[in-house]
Amino acid sequence: MTRKPELTFWQIWNMCFGFLGIQFGFALQNANVSRIFQTLGADVADIPALWIAAPLTGLIVQPIVGYLSDRTWTRLGRRRPYFLIGAVLTTLALLVMPNSPALWVAAGLLWIMDASINISMEPFRAFVGDQLPPRQRPLGYAMQSFFIGVGSVVASLLPWLLARIGISNVAGTGGIPDTVKYAFYLGAAVLLVSVLWTVLSTREYPSEQLESFADNVVETQATDVSGAWRVGLVLLGIGVVLLAAIRFYALEKELYLLAGGFTAFGVLLAWLSATRSQGMLRQVTGDLYGMPAPMRRLAWVQFFSWFALFALWIYTTAAVTAVHFGSTDTHSAAYNDGANWVGVLFAAYNGFAAVAAIAIPWMVRRWGLRLSHLVNLWLGGAGLLSFLLIRDPHWLLLSMVGVGFAWASILSLPYALLSDNLPAAKMGVYMGIFNFFIVIPQLLAASVLGLLLRVFFHGQPIWALAMGGASLLVAGLFTLRVSEPALELSAASASTGRH
Repeated sequence: MTRKPELTFWQIWNMCFGFLGIQFGFALQNANVSRIFQTLGADVADIPALWIAAPLTGLIVQPIVGYLSDRTWTRLGRRRPYFLIGAVLTTLALLVMPNSPALWVAAGLLWIMDASINISMEPFRAFVGDQLPPRQRPLGYAMQSFFIGVGSVVASLLPWLLARIGISNVAGTGGIPDTVKYAFYLGAAVLLVSVLWTVLSTREYPSEQLESFADNVVETQATDVSGAWRVGLVLLGIGVVLLAAIRFYALEKELYLLAGGFTAFGVLLAWLSATRSQGMLRQVTGDLYGMPAPMRRLAWVQFFSWFALFALWIYTTAAVTAVHFGSTDTHSAAYNDGANWVGVLFAAYNGFAAVAAIAIPWMVRRWGLRLSHLVNLWLGGAGLLSFLLIRDPHWLLLSMVGVGFAWASILSLPYALLSDNLPAAKMGVYMGIFNFFIVIPQLLAASVLGLLLRVFFHGQPIWALAMGGASLLVAGLFTLRVSEPALELSAASASTGRH
C-alpha cells in the first residue's frame, strides 16, 4: 500500500484543461438554445418541455459511461477514450445546431449534443478522483471550475462580441442570426482542441495500481437490496396516482414525465429485489439504492441547487427580454438586444465563477467545505431573487456576482465532499449516479415550472428565477446536514501553493 503522489500545478492544469472546451459547448447551449427554439417558433410555455432532452440524456448516459469507464483499459487509459469520443460528437452537433431548418430538428440535436457532452463530462469528474490524492482533490475540482468559468465567459459573450464587430444579429422569419451561427462554429473548434490537449498531455494509473493506493476507500460488504421492493412500491403508487390525476384534471402534459419517472424508478427497485442478474443494470441500480450516507445527504443539496440552475438557464432569456427590454417579439431588435444581453449576463456569472474558483480554496481553508458551500449558495440565491427588484439591465451584472460564486461552488465543493468517500473501483459509476441528483431536479423543473408560472404568476417567466433563488437558499440549509470529510482541508488548501 502506497500513497498516491501529489501532482504539480501544471500537471493538474493539463488534466483539467479539457473542461475549458466542454464548458464552451455547454455554455453556448445554455445561453442560446432557448433563443433558437423561440426563433424557430416555440412558445415560451413549451420551452421547458423542449429542454427535457438535456437532463434526460444525462440521467441515462452518465451512469452507463461511469460504469463502463470503471471497467475500461486501453492505450489511452480508462477515462480519456470517453473524453475523446464525446468531444468529437459534440463538435459535430455544434456545427449542425445553428443550421436547424425546423424546431423538431433543433430539439433532436439538443438530445445529441447533451448526450455527447455527458460522455465527456462524467469521466472528467472521476478523473480527478483517480489521479489526485485526497488533499489535492479540492484544488482539482476548483481548477475545473476555473476552466468552466473562463470557457463560459467567452462562449456566452460570443454572439454579443460578433454583433459588435458588425456581424448580423437579426435573421428573417425562422432563421438563426449569423452571430449565433459563427459562435457555434468557433465553439466546436475550441472544444475539440482543448479536449485533445488533455488526452495527449496526461496519463492514467493502471487499475491495479490505482486500487493499491492507501487512500483508496474499499467496500467491505455488498449492498443488501432485499428491502428495495418497499421503496419501489411507494414510488410506483405515487406514479400511478399522479398519472390518474393528470388525466382526470387535464393537467400540463409535461407532468407525464414526472409521473413516468416515479413509475419507472418504482418498477426498477421492485425488479432489483427480485432479480438474480449481475449485469450492468442490476449493479448500477444496486449502487443507487445502497449509496454511501454522505452521498445521500449531498443528494438533497444537489437537488435544490440544480433546480435553481435549470430555472436560470431556460427562463433568463424570456424574463430579461420581456421585463428589462420590453419585448416578446423574437424578430424585433429589442428582443435580440435583450437576448444578447443575456449572453453577457451568462458570461458575467461565469467570469465571477472563475474568480470564485480562485477564492474558494481560501474560503475552505478558513471555514471548511460545508460552511463555504452554504455561503456561496446563499449568495446565488440573493442574486436570483434580486431580478425581481432590478429594472436597469446593466445592474443585473451585480446579481451575477452571487450566481457566479454559487456556480463555482456547485461545480467543485460537493465533489470534494463526495470523492473521499468513494472506492476507486467504483469512482466512475458513483459519480454517474451522483448525476441523478443533478438531472432529477431539472426534470422536475421542466415538468412543473410551466404549471407553477401559469397558476400562480400569470405566466411571467421572471418568477421562475425567483423560485430558483429560493431553491438555492434551501440547498444551503441542507448543506448543514453534511459532515466534513475526515481529512481536514487545511491539508487541501496547503496543496494550492504547489507549482
